[in-house]
Amino acid sequence: MTQPQPGGASEIDSRDVVELILADHREFERLFRALRNRDENRQARLRELADLLVAHAEAEEREVYPELKREAPQDREEIAHSFEEHQEGHEALAALQEISDADQDTFEERLEELVETVTHHLDEEERDVLNAARENVDVATRERLGDAFLQARNDIIAQSPGEPEKVRELIATARDQDSSSQG
Repeated sequence: MTQPQPGGASEIDSRDVVELILADHREFERLFRALRNRDENRQARLRELADLLVAHAEAEEREVYPELKREAPQDREEIAHSFEEHQEGHEALAALQEISDADQDTFEERLEELVETVTHHLDEEERDVLNAARENVDVATRERLGDAFLQARNDIIAQSPGEPEKVRELIATARDQDSSSQG
């Protein structure tokens, strides 16, 4: 299967991690609009969204959030909350991927659940994490983080991370980590 070229951060001329993340956010919104359109190839758009959503979240968690916690310790709580919201997004994505017929009403319902979950996260991340990063992290660090984010994101996308079985694995791993940290 040929991998579609990811949009969003791959298409802008910036190294600033904030701008790169925002570009992906706008790409999620574009893909949501496409998924709502019954004339689109919805399964293809869902595969594209799934790969980008998973790669974006993993790249943020590996490359961006740890550094932001160090650079802006006052924002640790918001950053931790973003991890939780990534998990919620993966769960909503997996629920949508279970629907084989994109013309079913259930597909529409689960799509709206995914849209609501992800747009809630985008809104909070933009207000609480990215605005704080702009205020508290110098440009050179944001560019270094942008380079690392984009490289990780693109490397992860190349591995088709949004395949349903991989999304289920991510969910199971996160649940295992949650239970071991609470136990």
